[in-house]
Amino acid sequence: MLGTRARFVLTICAGSFLLFLVQPMIARMALPRLGGAPSVWNSAMLVYQALLLAGYGYAHMLGRLPARRQALTHLGLFLLSAIFLPIGLAGWQPPAAIEPALWVLWLIGASIGPLFFVVAAQAPLLQRWFAIADGGDPYPLYAASNLGSFGGLIAYPLLVEPLLTLKAQSILWSLCYGALFFLVYASARRLPPGDTIVATEDAAPPPQWRIMLHWMLLAAVPSGLMLATSLYLTTDIVAMPLLWVVPLGLYLLSFSAAFANGRGVANLCTLAAPLVLLIGACIAFTGGVHFPVFIALGIVTVLFVASTALHAYLYDLRPAPAHLTRFYLILSVGGMIGGLFCALLAPLIFDWTYEYPILLAGAALLLPARDPFLKLPRLLWESPQRRVWLACAMLLLGLALSIIGGGLVPALASPPIKTACFLTIIAMGVMALGHHALSAGMLIYLMLCLSGWEKLSQSASGMLTRSYFGVYGVANKDGDQRILFHGTTLHGIQNLTPGHERDATTYYAPRSGVGLAMRNAPALFGPRARIDVVGLGAGTLACYIRPGQRWRFYEIDPAMAAIARDPADFTFLSRCQPHADIVIGDARMTLAQQPAGDADLLVIDAFSSDSIPLHLLTREALAVYGRRLAPNGLLMIHISNRYLDLRPVLAAAARAGGWHAALRHYVPDKRDQSLHYTASIWVALSRDRAQLDQLKRRTMPEQWRDLPERPGFTVWSDDHASILPILKVRP
Repeated sequence: MLGTRARFVLTICAGSFLLFLVQPMIARMALPRLGGAPSVWNSAMLVYQALLLAGYGYAHMLGRLPARRQALTHLGLFLLSAIFLPIGLAGWQPPAAIEPALWVLWLIGASIGPLFFVVAAQAPLLQRWFAIADGGDPYPLYAASNLGSFGGLIAYPLLVEPLLTLKAQSILWSLCYGALFFLVYASARRLPPGDTIVATEDAAPPPQWRIMLHWMLLAAVPSGLMLATSLYLTTDIVAMPLLWVVPLGLYLLSFSAAFANGRGVANLCTLAAPLVLLIGACIAFTGGVHFPVFIALGIVTVLFVASTALHAYLYDLRPAPAHLTRFYLILSVGGMIGGLFCALLAPLIFDWTYEYPILLAGAALLLPARDPFLKLPRLLWESPQRRVWLACAMLLLGLALSIIGGGLVPALASPPIKTACFLTIIAMGVMALGHHALSAGMLIYLMLCLSGWEKLSQSASGMLTRSYFGVYGVANKDGDQRILFHGTTLHGIQNLTPGHERDATTYYAPRSGVGLAMRNAPALFGPRARIDVVGLGAGTLACYIRPGQRWRFYEIDPAMAAIARDPADFTFLSRCQPHADIVIGDARMTLAQQPAGDADLLVIDAFSSDSIPLHLLTREALAVYGRRLAPNGLLMIHISNRYLDLRPVLAAAARAGGWHAALRHYVPDKRDQSLHYTASIWVALSRDRAQLDQLKRRTMPEQWRDLPERPGFTVWSDDHASILPILKVRP
């Protein structure tokens, strides 16, 4: 038989494991309806934090009852929530006019709310029971809880998703829920009878409101920093698949390190955090165009060290076990506040991921007090009056240096002067370590000096646009081109050279796969070809239109449609299709609502950065495309990607759906590169082999090759798909 401590540790770990197994599982189930934008994951995280808050509130209220009555109530709620098994996604469809962020919150909350709520209460409630049953310190059990959470988070993409269908995953989770009930029951049997809990409450005075507010802030900043890191990392640094796991995993591990009995890691992070935040400030605005892997490692290191330091401070401020549930409730409120700021508020008030540098400064303000790293001379620092004057002088000097180093003074914009300003601010930041306000100020000045002023000027000039689906920028480059970028990924280029404004560029070059299909559409389908394009971008493809053709664009993001329509940004639409028919919404859903057989050429180019919405490449998705196309229609899918080899996915889907397929890998020569053409991989599919053969003949057969199949590769479906088998060893 397991001892009391081992029994409670096992139960807490199992509950946390299930919590973080269900989160990516429900997000995967929702993918066909919600897409894969980073903000969707942030909104899902907000739902989880809200349900966690509700569970912690329930655990706190339950703590007022005698121990055995708590157990009976909780086990009864466990059984009542089981009526929502097997776990899955509600079948509702969103109204056309509803805000996407609100729909995500409602859909996920309604789908998993009762089950997530009862499991979420496990960690604080069982820690409270352990304190009653064993009398030991319950707080280190929270470290075990977060290890279980980390295990569930990692297990899903590495084991569960590749091996099991969504239906099997739902059944497995439901069985584990039943097993968790018996673990909770076994732990509850260790509770003593009587009103032990009331006597314990009377022995410990409640914490003051200032202390609770401090707890809340210490929980809010790491929570927000985790979400801001996820968005910043996947938007501006590396849009690598599965990368969203890393920030959340490190956030969970920071709790384990901070609440562990052994204080080595926590103490080391607390000591290193001020210096690590300075490193974070150096890369907060730089983006990932150069050395993206190095910068990504720096960003996740900052997240882990800062979160561990702040959570360790929380551990140091923990109350007596009698007020444990109150402590975790306040932590949950703080986590919810951080989530609200990043998932809902920041996209409304910022046009870039400014929440990330703001939270870095917040972390610097909240770090535990420590002796200054470099003690300034006594004559300058001991007197309170001199201390205020010195701090003001340093802040004013730092502001001036950031302005000069940021290039806002043209006469002083030489590289040596910029470097000197940067190094001076670094030195002042080191001198300020241990002084919260000064440290935060130097952190801000360092970020402004290193591209922060430039980013603010882009915002002020209207170059940046932020929506629920991403952060976009429009800028002129080299005097002869205007670019559309999403983080580090280029989404469109327009030539500004007079007479070449209508020229197709980047992935849509005339000799690319889609360029060949567009140029030959009149020959393939006649003068009245019906063309659908999924993914508007800058509107580059619009200028392939010919008289008599009917075009329709499908775009999920209204902000992207506004950019493409605005002649001040790009003129592809205004010059070539000023009254373009643009359908706003998820492509699969909107295409399914269109008449069947009413398109001759369908182009799928809806991938954001190098992240792919799996639901656009499943067997069910290709069935939607086939329904929309005429019997001899042509489907063009763009699969260029730095990290994933999508050829086996389409080969398997083509085989399963009765499609004939050919691949065009276009690599521009030096002359083409000067026209802003870029390499691209397009796959042409048709259920009419003769139509595909005609496309090849008209564009030279040697420009196309067969789509390679991978033996044993299973076709992707809405029920089962994993990107692990198609990850490239070298991007």
